[in-house]
Amino acid sequence: MSHKEEGWDIVVKQKSSSFNLNIREIWGYKDLILLLVKRDITSIYKQTILGPLWMFVQPVFTTAIYTFTFSYSAKLSTDGIPPVLFYLIGQVFWTYFADCLNKTANTFVSNASVFGKVYFPRLVMPISVVISNLLKLGIQLMLLIAVYLFVILILKQDITVQWKYILLLPFLVVFMGVFGLGLGILFSSYTTKYRDFTFLLGFAVQLLMFGSCVVFPVTMYSAKIQSFLMFNPVVAYLEAIKFVLTGHGHISLMYILVDTIAVAGLLFMAMLKFNKTEKSFMDTV
Repeated sequence: MSHKEEGWDIVVKQKSSSFNLNIREIWGYKDLILLLVKRDITSIYKQTILGPLWMFVQPVFTTAIYTFTFSYSAKLSTDGIPPVLFYLIGQVFWTYFADCLNKTANTFVSNASVFGKVYFPRLVMPISVVISNLLKLGIQLMLLIAVYLFVILILKQDITVQWKYILLLPFLVVFMGVFGLGLGILFSSYTTKYRDFTFLLGFAVQLLMFGSCVVFPVTMYSAKIQSFLMFNPVVAYLEAIKFVLTGHGHISLMYILVDTIAVAGLLFMAMLKFNKTEKSFMDTV
């Protein structure tokens, strides 16, 4: 008797190929994605005194430390952007990318108990992580807007939103998250068997921050080094975000296009690797 004759709504069977990404199936579990997003947002700050205020505490204190250390003490350039705004922009958007990368990279390990009990498309987990981090970024943008208005209205600093590029901003934010998703998925495929990648990732993310122009503007380097750094999607996207929001910084549509194509290719290859790994990860995790 066929499955249709038996009247099953969902049929779970082995994938015939690693290229079978089942995008339609993932869309069918959109309610589960929303549920996981709600769980991530509410559970992080459960049983804390400050609750969601921690979303503001971390960037405020980090920005204060960076401003004192790199601007007032080391006298490093902020490319014409007021230091507090320069470091806050860098910190808010870097944290968004780093969280997408770190949390996605632990998808298999941290959710092994769930994966072993019930079936659903495994890509649902990393996708929900990126969406929850995007919501967190949206909340932190309120802090950024408050500081932005303070710098303009109180400090009377010369910064101007580049309105002709404003529609580029959502694109930059989404693909920064996609870049973190792609790298995280790729790492998650290896952490199931080799836990060394977990320690390597933590170390690599710290180094990557200093190579992503979060605390240094790209314009402080020579033209050759700038060209090399701009092949890092985080640098190209972050510099463009600074330019759109302040009118200062460096924007290159060519590098943004090249990096975006590279990010899309990375995500596709990472999903193929993830698809292959999920077949047997319960045997190694």
